Amino acid sequence: MSLFELDRSADRIPVSVLTGFLGSGKTTLLNALLQDPALADTAVIVNEFGEVGLDHLLMESVDGEMTVMASGCICCTIRSDLETTLRDLLARARAGTVPRFRRVVVETTGLADPAPIVQMLLNNPLVSGFFRLDAVVTTVDAIHGTAQLDAQPEAVKQVAMADRLIVTKTDLAAPETAKALERRLAALNPTAARIRAVSGAVEAARLFDAGWFDPLTKTPDVQRWLRDEALAADGAHGDHHHHHDTNRHDGGIVAFALTFSEPLTWSRVNLWLAALREQHGDRLLRVKGILNLDDETTPVVIHGVHHVFHSPARLADWPDGDRRSRIVFITRGLNEATVRSFWEDVSAAA
Repeated sequence: MSLFELDRSADRIPVSVLTGFLGSGKTTLLNALLQDPALADTAVIVNEFGEVGLDHLLMESVDGEMTVMASGCICCTIRSDLETTLRDLLARARAGTVPRFRRVVVETTGLADPAPIVQMLLNNPLVSGFFRLDAVVTTVDAIHGTAQLDAQPEAVKQVAMADRLIVTKTDLAAPETAKALERRLAALNPTAARIRAVSGAVEAARLFDAGWFDPLTKTPDVQRWLRDEALAADGAHGDHHHHHDTNRHDGGIVAFALTFSEPLTWSRVNLWLAALREQHGDRLLRVKGILNLDDETTPVVIHGVHHVFHSPARLADWPDGDRRSRIVFITRGLNEATVRSFWEDVSAAA
C-alpha cells in the first residue's frame, strides 16, 4: 500500500499570486485580466481597492466589503489575513450570497514577499483542503527592472519565486535594455516562463493553470521546470547530480537541479529535506521535484518554500518517458555543493 495519497489537486480551487515591484504594471495587468471572459468566474483579492481602478467595472456591492463585477468576477480586500478572506469567500459562495468561483487571484503590494502566501497555500490545513497554489505571477518593468533588481531585494525575491515572469513596457524600453533584462531574469529563475505583455495585457490562459501536480493535463508546464535544458550548463556531474546554473549578482540567488538515475528511498529523501529545512530553511526559496521511489509504481511530487513543504503527493502516471528523480532548487546563499553534501551525509548514515 502506498505511503502517499493520490493527488487530488483537481478537486481544489486554484489560487494564483500576482506580485511585482512598485510601478511594474501589476495593476494594469490585473485590470486587463478582469475584463477577460476567461476569468468571469474568478475571485480577485486585492490589498486595497484604491490601488486598482475598478470603478468602471463595478456592478453590485456586497456588504461593502465585496463587489460583484459586470464580468462576473468577485472582488474583495484582504481582511485580517488571507486565510480568513479565503474561507469567508468560500462560505459566501456556498451560501449563495456571492457567485460561485473556480479560481482565485491574489494581488499583493509592490513590496510584498510572496513566500508567506505560498507557504499558507501549501500547508495550512484550514485552507489547503479547499484551495491549492496554482502559480506565482510576477510583473517586471522592462525599463526600470534591471535597476530595481540591483537596488531592491524584494524585487529579486519576487522574480526568483515566480512561475510566470511578465515583462511589461517592452514597447517603451530600448532593445538593448530589454535584452539585458531578459538575460538577468533567465539567470535568476531559469524555470519560469517569460512572457511579454502587450499594452500591459496578457492572455489569461498563458498565466494560470500551472498544474504543479497534474502533469497529465499540464504536461508543457511540468516539463518546463523539470526539463534538463532549463538548467543545463556543462553536462553531467556524476551519476546522481547534474545541471547547474549560477547567478552571482543577485543576493546569492542560484538555481540548480539534482538528478538521480536510480530509484530513491523515501526515508532517506525525507531525512535529507528535513535537515535542509532545519539548517537552511530561510534560504530555500522554492524546491520542486518529481521522485522515483523504490516502493512506488508512480511518481511522487514535492514542493516547498523555506521551511514549509506540501505533503508529498502521488501522481497517476509519469508526465513523460523520463523516470529519473529530478529536484529543482532556487535558493539564496545556499549552493549546490552544500545541498549535495547533506544528501551524502544522509546516505552515509543509512
